Amino acid sequence: MIAPALLLAALPVILAGAELFTNAIEHVGAAFGVSEGVTGSLLAAVGTALPETAVPLLGSLHPGAGERLAVGAVLGAPLMLSTLTMGVMGAAAWQSRGPTAALTPERAGLKRDLDWFLTLFMLALGGLFLPRGLWRQALAAILVAGYVGYVTVTLRASGALVAAGHETAARTRLHLARRALKRLPGLRYIQLLLGLAGILAGAQGFVVGIEGLGRLLDVPVLVLALVIVPIATELPEKINSVLWVRRRQDTLAFGNITGALVFQGSLLPALGLTLTPWRPSALLLVTMLITMAGVGMLRLRLRGATAIRPYHLAAGGLLYTAFLGYLLAA
Repeated sequence: MIAPALLLAALPVILAGAELFTNAIEHVGAAFGVSEGVTGSLLAAVGTALPETAVPLLGSLHPGAGERLAVGAVLGAPLMLSTLTMGVMGAAAWQSRGPTAALTPERAGLKRDLDWFLTLFMLALGGLFLPRGLWRQALAAILVAGYVGYVTVTLRASGALVAAGHETAARTRLHLARRALKRLPGLRYIQLLLGLAGILAGAQGFVVGIEGLGRLLDVPVLVLALVIVPIATELPEKINSVLWVRRRQDTLAFGNITGALVFQGSLLPALGLTLTPWRPSALLLVTMLITMAGVGMLRLRLRGATAIRPYHLAAGGLLYTAFLGYLLAA
């Protein structure tokens, strides 16, 4: 009974933390005068990617089951974002705007995020077939350098986007800016840290609760890592993006997911290459291919002036359903 109770207690903590975080990150981005792409793809994405980064890092320190947990968490995180999370965001847009409403993220930044992810994640896929040792270390270094390059390109693009009207704007008052508190210096950063702390604490409680539930259900470690753990660790991205898409802040909503994808498609596989066996298997290959299919479908929607509509994102949910079907049949 402890695991279900912990799950129920952790969810409202994550929800409250995400609300504080999204509200504060808008004010931080506006204070720095950066584009919504930078705020979503870098500031928000990296902040909310911390829970899923901790799981493989801690798991890799424990040989055997811990290493399998680490590998599964590394690959389960981008799988969840590229399929189920996109589907959930599409469902939120469908509910609030209708199935045929056009979503309007800043397209150049979205293309950039998806292209960087596909390139770096394909390199990580190739790393499954490299012998352990120097080659893997070199590829890990390339993946890290790739993420640094992505950050550099994204920051350089910010000035032109701001000039084109894509500057981050805080559309609501800072939640903590009430009465005496509003006089505190750096209040937006205090709220940002409080929101991030809530997200991390809630996600950690959710992970522990789901792991306990997995043991009760006798679920294999790798399946637990690929399916159950990402549901908990990806909740921040899901909730933040749902909040933004319902407020019609589509660039922030998409950037929060795609920026996290680039982070998880480069730095997390670099951890896998250096700290885990990172061996090919049918399950891992299927996981990576479905992940790239989810991202690839969205990238195809960006050709020309083709609009992105809520029902297009629902295809991500179908891909995730197909992955679950594969697990049940395996």
